[in-house]
Amino acid sequence: MEDFKLFDAEYRLMELLWERQPINSTALSRLCQEKLGWKKSTTFNLVRKLGERGILKNENATVTALIQREQVLRRESEAAVAKSFGGSLPNFVAAFLSGKKLSHQEAEELRRLIDESEARHD
Repeated sequence: MEDFKLFDAEYRLMELLWERQPINSTALSRLCQEKLGWKKSTTFNLVRKLGERGILKNENATVTALIQREQVLRRESEAAVAKSFGGSLPNFVAAFLSGKKLSHQEAEELRRLIDESEARHD
């Protein structure tokens, strides 16, 4: 599954799905009406399209995600770093931190993440 870039509406539907899956397609439609103000046809069209792309499955009126939120976030983050920072993670971090003060806890969490990443690649 190469293409799991999600457009805004698709992402909003997937957020609801990730939080509540597996979910009956009618219940998902009602939830989208309640939370997003969508018509039933909007929800079912998106479910169909995402199913065709292999992002979710609608089987026996039960909808489940075939990709996880973390996969989408990782792919979108990688694309943003590649597009805006020439693939340079240090340049991205420098731009993100520019003018921002990290708390001690945030700095420690970033150090831990870097240490864990280095350990995986040693």
